[in-house]
Amino acid sequence: MSLTLTECVCERDELADLVENFKHGNVIGSHRKGLTVHKKSFSSDQLIDWLHKEKGMARAEACSTGQAMMQKKYMVSVRGCGEKEGCFGEGRDALYRLLEHDPHSALNAGRMAACIPIPAAELSLLLRELILKLFSEHLSADGKSVDYKGMSGDPAFERYCELAIQLQRVELLSLSREEKLAFFINIYNALVIHGNLRLGAPTNMLQRYKFFNYVSYLIGGELFTLQDIENGVLRGNRRGMAQLLRPFSKTDPRLQVALPDAEPLIHFALNCGAKGCPPIKTYTPKDIDSQLRTAAEAFLENDDSCLVDSGKREVRLSQIFKWYKADFGGTDEKLLKWVLDHMGDSPKKSSLQDVISAGKTKVIFLPYDWSTNGTH
Repeated sequence: MSLTLTECVCERDELADLVENFKHGNVIGSHRKGLTVHKKSFSSDQLIDWLHKEKGMARAEACSTGQAMMQKKYMVSVRGCGEKEGCFGEGRDALYRLLEHDPHSALNAGRMAACIPIPAAELSLLLRELILKLFSEHLSADGKSVDYKGMSGDPAFERYCELAIQLQRVELLSLSREEKLAFFINIYNALVIHGNLRLGAPTNMLQRYKFFNYVSYLIGGELFTLQDIENGVLRGNRRGMAQLLRPFSKTDPRLQVALPDAEPLIHFALNCGAKGCPPIKTYTPKDIDSQLRTAAEAFLENDDSCLVDSGKREVRLSQIFKWYKADFGGTDEKLLKWVLDHMGDSPKKSSLQDVISAGKTKVIFLPYDWSTNGTH
């Protein structure tokens, strides 16, 4: 049985009080490794000594407690300090930090996720329920514009922020493909809104680049930026715009979460906070593929996204198809076939079929409307 918001009671995790005590135990500080200073960090020896002195644990019990803190994602290793990834207490150079002290300023960091982790699929449904409540109050009927000011003052948004903290230690590897698609599409769209509310909407290309590479959540013990979610997880770890490398390296633990291949239909579900983006909706694991296909059909039926000029034998498409052409086959010919295959039955589809059949179709990409989708 799925939870509802009224039934969602935080059951405090058994290690939460211990971690809270350690946080205030005057152990955490700055450590220099070479030229880098790691703030709010601690060594395995420091944690073990604290557990021994303050909690009366023998060394073996203190070591296993530290390992449990790692496994439950209360703390993470500080990368680049020579420790064996994922292990606790191996090597005197090993440094750690509490997950809530994430230095990248994730929007759900700064406080500890103290509840026993809710299964990711259930947490996704709870977050979706809150998002739907916010959308019903502050989203236009066509899903194209958001009343950010009204949303920021809504108690339901504060409730959403509280629940987003629980993403910190959620287990992602158990998600099915369908659950993963719905989970990360919904999280992406909510994170864009959260970023707009906290940081303001980006207004130029440099600000947009920073926004998508900086705005992030801690999910399952790892940092996920908007870029990581779109290109790393949902596009099967493909390079995004202005990216020289794939988001996740072969040793990056986030690669385990990535879908095996790019999912082209996600481009009609992700809303980047601009007027040129698809409408904001929420998605559920059940029938996710048909939901995404419906979103694609609606997007292609809109003349702002797809326009067929039979006289000039031209097809004008959203810039989305240019930016992610690799996801749609890589060539204009394959792109047009993909578009045709994903259109609903309509006069526009018939026109496109006629233009393609006539041959020598010219593809033009429409200007993208980057202006904010916020209401004024």
